[in-house]
Amino acid sequence: MSDTHKAAPMVDEVSDFEILEMAVRELAIEKGLFSAEDHRRWIEYVHTLGPLPAARLAAKAWLDPDFKKLAVADGVKASLAVGIDWINGPPTKFGTPSDYCSFRVLEDTPKVKHVVVCTLCSCYPRTILGQSPEWYRTPNYRRRLVRWPRQVLAEFGLQLAADVEIRVVDSNQKTRYMVLPLRPIGTEGWSEQQLTEIVTRDCLIGVAMPQPGVTSNAKRPVHPAVHPIHTGH
Repeated sequence: MSDTHKAAPMVDEVSDFEILEMAVRELAIEKGLFSAEDHRRWIEYVHTLGPLPAARLAAKAWLDPDFKKLAVADGVKASLAVGIDWINGPPTKFGTPSDYCSFRVLEDTPKVKHVVVCTLCSCYPRTILGQSPEWYRTPNYRRRLVRWPRQVLAEFGLQLAADVEIRVVDSNQKTRYMVLPLRPIGTEGWSEQQLTEIVTRDCLIGVAMPQPGVTSNAKRPVHPAVHPIHTGH
């Protein structure tokens, strides 16, 4: 398996679901279901989240076989070890179903590679992974990954051997997922902190593999949409 190929560009798109979210949000505020201030506080909180807790969970699982078993069997319980409480929800005490749902950890093996998508919209474990990347929400990724996973992963720069099975897992309203990737060769004797640093967001979604010396997601060029959707009023 190799990550040496350059990532292909994505197409800059605004999905129908993003437009629908804006319309529903404005209607909900107008109807008094929540206020614009509530929404502002929620957005500010969400933007404080990042993939660090999930990266720490992966690193702990690599170092502790018993913790790995717990993570795969009960991701919600294992999350408590990295400071994430799925049961009681976010500090704001309000949010979306994604902040109170079931959480599962998918373990990669030398012959099985998991990758996560939400085919309907953009379901994502924000509580432990932070905000989803823009490409995760695009129709380009959602529609093509389930049909041509090997090709799409290659576009991310991830080349897999022909005998590696790719399992595409569909995130949904009730259950969210993260990938526990294989620990890379060359990290023997590393500390939990060192291992955490190489577990990037893309590794946790499944479109990349952790590598010594790689501590950030690949920057992907974005092509503008040919027929962009304008959302202004």
